[in-house]
Amino acid sequence: QVQLVESGGGLVQAGGSLRLSCVASGSIFSISWMGWYRQAPGKQRELVAQIGPGGSSIYLDSVKGRFTISRDNPKNTMFLEMNSLKAEDTAVYYCVKLYGKEIWGQGTQVTVSS
Repeated sequence: QVQLVESGGGLVQAGGSLRLSCVASGSIFSISWMGWYRQAPGKQRELVAQIGPGGSSIYLDSVKGRFTISRDNPKNTMFLEMNSLKAEDTAVYYCVKLYGKEIWGQGTQVTVSS
């Protein structure tokens, strides 16, 4: 069973940066589409970014040009580099193995103060 553990969240001022990490256990990481979802209070869950096994990526329009998703397959790790953060980026961010059987991490809180 794959387990996902996120880290890197925190409190940052608007305009600042954070880097989220997700470490996966199990052998299927390198062949899986992975993504970052976020959930803000009172709002719908959003798929912020996703990345394929070979590194192809897709972004939510509102984060294009500010967020970068990447992965290190030998280290079973995925990253989300977040720059020019805005108050509306405040949410719990989840690392997710996408498609087929979805697997979710426990989430990490990102709070952007304006």
